[in-house]
Amino acid sequence: MRPIPIANPTNPWSTTEVEYLGEPPTIRLQVFEDHTHEILSTNDSPDIGFRYSINPYRGCQHACAYCYARPTHEYLSFGSGTDFDRKIVVKPHAAELLRSAFEKRSWKGELIVFSGNTDCYQPLEATYRLTRGCLEACLDYQNPAAIITKAPLIERDIDLLVKLNEKASIGICISVPFWNEANARAIEPYVATPQRRMTTVKRLTEAGLRVSVNVAPIIPGLNDEDMGAVLEAAKEAGAASASMIVVRLPGSVKEVFEQRIRDAMPLRAERILARTREVRGGKLNDPRFGKRQTGEGQYAETIAQLFDRTARRLGLARDRSTPTEVPSTFRRPGEVKQLDLFSRS
Repeated sequence: MRPIPIANPTNPWSTTEVEYLGEPPTIRLQVFEDHTHEILSTNDSPDIGFRYSINPYRGCQHACAYCYARPTHEYLSFGSGTDFDRKIVVKPHAAELLRSAFEKRSWKGELIVFSGNTDCYQPLEATYRLTRGCLEACLDYQNPAAIITKAPLIERDIDLLVKLNEKASIGICISVPFWNEANARAIEPYVATPQRRMTTVKRLTEAGLRVSVNVAPIIPGLNDEDMGAVLEAAKEAGAASASMIVVRLPGSVKEVFEQRIRDAMPLRAERILARTREVRGGKLNDPRFGKRQTGEGQYAETIAQLFDRTARRLGLARDRSTPTEVPSTFRRPGEVKQLDLFSRS
């Protein structure tokens, strides 16, 4: 990989397609290209309900302190702290690689999730349009897809998402872990405010798209108090369902998270860390399947019960925290299936 000089393309901080609040980060953004030969990532975790995902970007400008993907940057000889936020790797041929994958006879049209790790609508997407290119491929091949994002930039692609929903299926999950704007800015500093994200939910649902809100991650002792307000706002915005995940801090994420908490919230830090250990058997992370997304113990059970009761009261369906497989509508352009021949006859 080599650093790519940016000769003033569309500015992701000022473009009308991205709403950014506050001053841009002081550390220079560096963009690298990844000329990988494969674009589909496979998953075999029993905690995850899908097999295939696409990550057009590695690293994420949103800079969320809790992001479980941070250690993956270490595979690139980068750091999992500021490097993860400001050294972003792009896959410029993502759409072409996806089309090539669709042409393989082994591909059966399984659900593809955008993204398994980093946000596919982070600010650089306004310039590179890699996610849109991949979604256009899904539309051409009628391949079902699902999107997990925090970014209002997804509104740019409403036209495409509506068409994909008509031809195949598209599931959309908007992550809103906080309702307190100050706390959100401290922990996920370069993401649109929670209230702005709810506007995105409303605009997507008004377009006829089914949207789920993921209250994730729940950080015990910090944003568990926001859960009710987030669910109320989700219902008002038109969300059909909701889900939650308790924060998990694998590998070096623990150090990044703890430093951010202590710097941003010195008076609350010990309580937050203690509550997090309480739901993780005395540690800041528990990697066991079946426990890593839910936590355990009385405090974790109380959070889950409160979520379930509130969601039921509001009429929000309880989603899994991750998308699940859906029936395939896949077909290659120009391909005629046997059922079509029968219907024409």
